[in-house]
Amino acid sequence: MPTILDYEAPETLVVARPDQLRALADEVRSTVISLLRERAYSTQQLSEKLGIPKGTVGHHVKVLESAGLIHVVRTRRVRAVTEKFYGRTARLFLYQTEDPADARAIGSTMLRTAASEIERSEEGIGFGLTKASLTRKDISRIERRVKKLMEDFRAADSPEGEPFALATAVYRRPDA
Repeated sequence: MPTILDYEAPETLVVARPDQLRALADEVRSTVISLLRERAYSTQQLSEKLGIPKGTVGHHVKVLESAGLIHVVRTRRVRAVTEKFYGRTARLFLYQTEDPADARAIGSTMLRTAASEIERSEEGIGFGLTKASLTRKDISRIERRVKKLMEDFRAADSPEGEPFALATAVYRRPDA
């Protein structure tokens, strides 16, 4: 059962446009997208959660909004100001890119985000880094298995569950 958001959103969005991929290749914006997975936030709330100035958050929110990755899901009046709450334009983003540089940028951003979360995690984790020389046939088979594992992980999402993350990467080693 998928996580229940406090706003409506389509199930998936294929993220393929260069502006969308560039927007998500930034650690702050990637973190904002992750936070919005659970619920809508205002710029002020994101600023407090991220520990960075509201103006900086505002810049990143504008980039994500311009790329069609987030949008205003509700507003509320606070004195003379209208506070905007942002949400994702889909529950799940599926990345699609033909440019290897875009794929590397997004992949490395996601892994840096995962590394940051691991450093702050209160519990132990299961992890590993394995290196091997593989044939194209073997790597294709393994990539399919990794994709299936990630699909199974997402499918197990439950409102009653505890927050966990799964980080995976299959890449050609630069030392090869």
